[in-house]
Amino acid sequence: MKFENNKSGNGGVLTLNNEIKEIGRLTYTIFPEDQKLIISFVLVHPEFEGRGMGKYLVEEAIKFARENSWNVYPHCSYARAVMMRMNDVEDIFLKN
Repeated sequence: MKFENNKSGNGGVLTLNNEIKEIGRLTYTIFPEDQKLIISFVLVHPEFEGRGMGKYLVEEAIKFARENSWNVYPHCSYARAVMMRMNDVEDIFLKN
């Protein structure tokens, strides 16, 4: 599996691909003046659901945010649920 980050301006799409096709994607918006990354949407294609692929996308977005010293606001309810279950994100998790 391979992640690809297609950043454009203040937004972007993280995709997770296998050797043949896209597994899923996460869209985000960046507010650099507020040091914030907002996770807008997480999608895993039906044939890959139930295998933790969405969580991998959220983890990759968190990694990207940490590399840039941004906090993360999960607007997407799925991303919020994933982050609520994680123990190591208190330092960057914006709940409001």
